[in-house]
Amino acid sequence: MQVADLSTDELKTLIRETMTQVLAEILDDPDEGLLLRPEVEQQLLQSRQRRESGVSGVSIEEVAKQLGVTL
Repeated sequence: MQVADLSTDELKTLIRETMTQVLAEILDDPDEGLLLRPEVEQQLLQSRQRRESGVSGVSIEEVAKQLGVTL
């Protein structure tokens, strides 16, 4: 069957299925199912809690200074 032979609905379905497949491939998480080390999980939770409480992280200026980079 050729694309020209498809009805509008069939073509839409084909495009939708193709896009779903491509997006699933692109957005697939290769780390899915893996566990974090407890210390990494704790760091992430602390970071989230700081952010939610309004505490900001290190400024870009401070990072640049520590790395010796001029902004």
